[in-house]
Parts: sequence; C-alpha cells; structure tokens
Amino acid sequence: FSQAIEVYGPDSVAFYVSGQLLTEDYYVANKLMKGYIGSANIDTNSRLCMSSAVMGYKRAFGGDLVPLCYEDLELAELIVLVGSNTAWCHPIVYQRIAAAKAQRPDLKLVVIDPRRTATCELADLHLPLKPGSDVALFNGLLTWLHEHGQVDVDFVENHTQGAAECLKLAAGSASEPAQVAAACGLREADLREFFVLFAAHSKTVTLFSQGVNQSSQGTDKVNAIINCHLYTGRIGKPGAGPFSITGQPNAMGGREVGGLSTMLAAHMDLANAEHRQTVQTFWDSPSMADKPGLKAVELFDAIHAGRIKAVWIMATNPVVSLPNADLVRAALKTCDFVAVSDVMAQTDTVELAQVKLPALGWAEKDGTVTNSERRISRQRGFLPAPGEARADWWIICEVAKRLGYTGFDYAGPTDIFAEHARLSAFENQGARVFDIGGLAELDAEAYARLAPVQWPLPAGAHTGTARLFTDHQFQTADGKARFVAVAPRAPVHVTSQEYPLVLNTGRVRDHWHTMTRTGKAPTLGGHRAEPYVQMHTQEALRQGVQDGALARVSSRWGQMVARVELSSDMPPGEVFVPIHWTDQTASHARVGAVVNPAVDPVSGEPEFKHTPVRVEPFLVDWHGFVLSRRPLQLRSQAYWVKIQGQDFQRFEIAGRGQVRNWEAWGRNLLASGENDDVLEYCDPASGLYRAALIEQEQMQACVFVSPRPDLPSRAWLSGLFGKPQLDALDRSGLLMGRPADPKADVGPIVCSCYGVGQKVITRAIREQDLTSPAEIGACLKAGTNCGSCQPELASLLRATRQGEAA
Repeated sequence: FSQAIEVYGPDSVAFYVSGQLLTEDYYVANKLMKGYIGSANIDTNSRLCMSSAVMGYKRAFGGDLVPLCYEDLELAELIVLVGSNTAWCHPIVYQRIAAAKAQRPDLKLVVIDPRRTATCELADLHLPLKPGSDVALFNGLLTWLHEHGQVDVDFVENHTQGAAECLKLAAGSASEPAQVAAACGLREADLREFFVLFAAHSKTVTLFSQGVNQSSQGTDKVNAIINCHLYTGRIGKPGAGPFSITGQPNAMGGREVGGLSTMLAAHMDLANAEHRQTVQTFWDSPSMADKPGLKAVELFDAIHAGRIKAVWIMATNPVVSLPNADLVRAALKTCDFVAVSDVMAQTDTVELAQVKLPALGWAEKDGTVTNSERRISRQRGFLPAPGEARADWWIICEVAKRLGYTGFDYAGPTDIFAEHARLSAFENQGARVFDIGGLAELDAEAYARLAPVQWPLPAGAHTGTARLFTDHQFQTADGKARFVAVAPRAPVHVTSQEYPLVLNTGRVRDHWHTMTRTGKAPTLGGHRAEPYVQMHTQEALRQGVQDGALARVSSRWGQMVARVELSSDMPPGEVFVPIHWTDQTASHARVGAVVNPAVDPVSGEPEFKHTPVRVEPFLVDWHGFVLSRRPLQLRSQAYWVKIQGQDFQRFEIAGRGQVRNWEAWGRNLLASGENDDVLEYCDPASGLYRAALIEQEQMQACVFVSPRPDLPSRAWLSGLFGKPQLDALDRSGLLMGRPADPKADVGPIVCSCYGVGQKVITRAIREQDLTSPAEIGACLKAGTNCGSCQPELASLLRATRQGEAA
C-alpha cells in the first residue's frame, strides 16, 4: 500500500489502488485506508511518526527545527543512524529505510551505536563507538572533510558563520584518523570507510536519537553532527540534512506550545526580551517570567531540598523514568502538595499523590498533534471519556479559574487552537518561522474538518510549506547558520575499580516508557517478559554471573535486580538494561534508581547512556514461575516480575530459604481445596516441584519450581490456558514438565502481532527451505504487520542456516 497513496499538497489526498483513482477526498481516503489496513486512526497525509527537537538546532540555526520532508529518506544516498536502535524504537522510520534500500540497493546505511542492535541487520557498516565519544567522531569527520577539500565553499562563505573557529577546535581534538579511531574505540579501517562514504554522497541524512541526546554533552554531540552538514552544504535540500528522532510522538507539537521550561508558546524564547514582551502584550498579562524555570532533574532536586512545596505532574512517571529515581521518590514523599494527572490509577508516581486527576487517553482526546515534518494533524477522539476523566485543557482551565485567574473561559479545543494560531502570527511579519496565522480564523466546523497541513502557513497563504531553508536563510539576526565549535568531553562520572562497567539504558521493542499501558497488553509482554541485564560472555565471567541467573546492578545512586542475558552484541566493559519495569510490575527493577543524575548544561538532558556500575550475583535458593487466572499476591518473594498474559497473569519468582513442604506451599499458592483437581509432581531431593490446578477440564493455574533457572517453556503453558479443555497429552506434559508433542512449544515470541514463536519460525525455515524474511512472512505472517521483528527474522534465518551448515 506504500504505492497506493499519492500525496500532492497539504490539503488533499488522492487514493489509488492498482492505478485506479478511488477518491480525492481526505476523509473518504481515510476511511478507505482503515478498511484496507485495519487501523483505528490513519493519518493518510502523513505516515512518518517521528518527533523532533534538540537544543543543538536552536544554537545552530537560531530558532526552529530542520525539517525532514516526506521524501528525504527515499531520496537519500546515504543514511547515518547515530545512537538509535531504529528498528525497535522507530519502526515506521526503519520500514521506510528498509523499503528504500530494497528499491535502491545502492543506498548506504551506517549505524553508529556502541551495541550491535536489531537495526544493524540492515546496515552496510556498523561503528560500535566507545560510549560518549560522538564529538570526537564527528570532529574527526569534519577535519577529514576539510583536509580532503570536501566543502561547499559558496554555502559556507555566504550563508554561515564560525567555520574557521570550528575547524581549528575540531583539528586540535581530532587531527588524524588513527587518533580519532583510538578515542572512539573503533578500527581505523572502519572509520576511514565512514569518512569516505560521507564525502562521496551529497544526499546524506543523519538521523540521531537518544544515544546522542541523553548525555551530559548531548548538545555538543548534536552540534558536531550539524557542523559536518553545514560544511558540506547538506541542509535545506532534498535527501539531505541532520535530524533528531526523539522519544515522544508529539515532541514538536509540545514545543510549539511552549512545552519546555526555557520556552514560551509559539516557539518564542524566554531569554528574548522582545519575545517576552510579545507574549505579555498578546495575553494582556500584568507580569511575565523573565527567567527560565527548572528543568526536570533540578526540579526534583529543589523539591527534595524543600525549595519547592507543591508540584503538579502530568502524563509522566518520574519516580521510574528520571535518573537518581530514589531521590525523586524521597522528594515527593516529603513534598507538601503533590497532584498527578494520569490515565492510569496506579503508577509509582500516582501512589505518592495527594490529589489524583483522571485524564483522557489518546483515543479519547480531541485536538491537534504535529509530526516531524511540521505537519499539524487533527486528532479526533473515537472513544468516550471513561468515568470522571477529563481533557487536560479542561482540568488546567478549571484549576486556573478556581485560583482566581481570568482568560481561561475556553469553550473547547477550537478556541484554544485559534488563540494559539493568532499568537504565532502576532507581531511576527516573517521574523519567526512558526506562523500559522492562516488557521487563526477557523470556526468549529472548519477546525473539525482540518486536513493535515505543514507550517509555516501565514495569513493569506493557501498551502503549507513543504521544505524550509531552501533559500539558505536561517533564523538568526543576519540570516546565517552558525557553526558551533565543540571539544570532546568525557562523561561526568567515569568507571572505577568499585564500579568498572558502563551502564547503557534504553527501550525494548514492544514496550513504551514505564509500561503503564503496554504492560497491560498480553501481545506485548511475550517478547521481553522480564527485566534483563545484557552483557558480553567475557564480562559475565569476570563479574561471576551466569546466563539466565539473577544479578544485582549497583551504582553510587541505587541498585536493581535483573536476569542476566549474554550477548556477543555487547562490547566488554558495558552492560545494557531496559527502562520499562516499575515497582508495579517487578520487585527491584527500576533502573532509574541506578542512573546517575548528571545532565547536559544546555538542554538539561540526563546522562542515561553512561553510568558506572558493578554487576554481581543476586543469590537465591530456588527459581519458579506461576500462571494463574485468579489474581495472586507474590510480593513476599525475594524476586518477582508480573507479566500480563491472555486471560491469565504470569509471575516469574525466586526465593531464599528452603521450603519444607512444597505440596502445601503449592496448594496454598494456587488456592486449591482438598477436592480440587490438582496434577502434582514433587522431587524433594532435586528440589523440583510442579503443580497444575484444573477446573472443568480447563487450566486455572500452574506453578513450576527448580533450584536452577532452566524451567519449562512458558509459551507452551500459556497456550494451554487458551484450550477449552485439556486432553490426556496435555496432562501428561504437565506432569513431565514438557509438552508431549514437541510442536506444542512455539518457543519465545518473536512476532508479537501474530504470536509467532522462535521454534515455529526455525522449524519452517528448515522444513520449507525459506530464504528471506519475506518468505517467512508469506508462510507464517510473521513480520507482515508492524514489521519491527523483521531484523530478528533475518537473524534467525542466518543462525538457522549456519547451524545447518555446521
């Protein structure tokens, strides 16, 4: 269907199937798309779901963000992904890259990331750089470009400032490729290959994400990347530009309305006196803040110190997600007044609130969002508000009115959007790129039917603006872009004998942030069910931990417990832990408690990618798991993780101390009576115990215990809960601890969309001689929906073929 949509302008969509024009009406096309691919809410005029913005853009260009237009990924000759596991974290972007590469095999992809991730399956070159060495790498690239004459002389001389100073500082820190390679921990040959690729392809898009941003020198890293694009004139052109893909779906929309402590609404700057006066005049405000507010980390430091007495937290879970998270929790416990607006009644943060305000979720909201190509799209709620939940704007207005403030008498989102549009145009006259004055006079009906449109759209304009900076005029006083000279700096906290490893944190494929919503979806819990610490085999030997066992990860700031996962994709000296698990879903898995609180001095972004830690065994006497239709309370165990299954809950558990009577322990756990149908096996000598509670021939609960973590397949047992009644083979398998029919065990879930397991995939590869992820998809449907598992399919295909060859 990627060929079925032809977008020809911001206000209309032509929908084609097999070359036949079906409609040119946006709303009809939207309904057709729903029918074709079964989505609940398709924005047919904008399929790219990236968000964007980092402070480096503001420093380089003086204002708004560099646009990544819809076709740039398709037109690029070279795509560089820096600090981004795009395949897992931005699957739509990854699928676009994969489709472009399939159509144009000459398209080159370079992945720059300390870990070898799923994204590397598609890469022509992977640079596993040393954490924190990005500035050295791109300073080295800039120096190499200069020495080899790879410069757009006209662009640099006439449309930029600061190149000479930038080149001088870059050369001083990264003069020779051998020096750069050593600083970055890379093979010199690989480094030179990257430099040559960058120089040889004028259409280069550099996409950078949290691996760059989440650093105490994140702003410098961004500017180092932008410097290379400025020097070669690769900006404002089709198929070229630096671009940030951030972690939030509506990051650009949030910044448009002033969603940072350093910003005013409509992309105006709090540090700019003229901007402050513009906003104050427009709102007829008696006073105006003239200093930036506190950024997230320093905000909670201030609460902890007692300088802030009241806080209102909206749509976030800082007790889990912020660094030094134990301090965040302690701060909220002692804060005089804590209010939380959330869509979930139970989160780690909500538990500490005195006032809990039920907010609307995505499917219930009405308003606009803005994607990475500056395209404003109407979001129309399609579910009713549950219970007492209310829209965020309504909650804010009602609180403001009760505090005695005027100017909050909005009838609905239409009024708010109209005011927002008027402010963007107020005293503008082209001085600020963000201008949607052309939408300021929309009435309720026109706003309801607003089709996606790209800003700027000033008053009098009939269409939006597809691409900025084509005239090489930037949002600075003289219209010239700024080179920003940056020098490499080590992370704030370095490793030591006590904390010898570097902790890197990030997302997994099927979960989002602190799992308050994705953790409730059975289809999303099967891929990565437990918190884990991923490390190289050699490093595990040095630290005395074993694959599949539990380990404690500790830093100066806190500790957590996770299951060890050995992987050659991790460099020695580094470990990776996902960010998602909370005290609602696991016993000791808040990795935010371990992460150090160092931040970037400009952006305030925490250093999530570099915390010195140690890893040591978390000793237990037995391991087990429980699957139950009935709710269970297992928080007394030394270790537990709760996973939502289909019609049941699953608990991974581990305990200390010897259980004298496993049968009594198991029956008490399963809440079984004397006359219940319980299949049970116990071998006290070996420490093995398993039991299953069956009612009316249907599985109700089961428990498996062993002194070792090598327990039976959870996927096989999960499947038994879906059967209307168990047969004799099922009962035999429960007693044996393995399925009587080996094919009943599908293995760990690879494709969450269709529930396809690893063993099913490898069996199909062998038996049907499958040779590509596309053939696997045609056979099993795996990888044919969201596509985020396609790199794993490719990896399984390669491993299976190599195993057969061996």
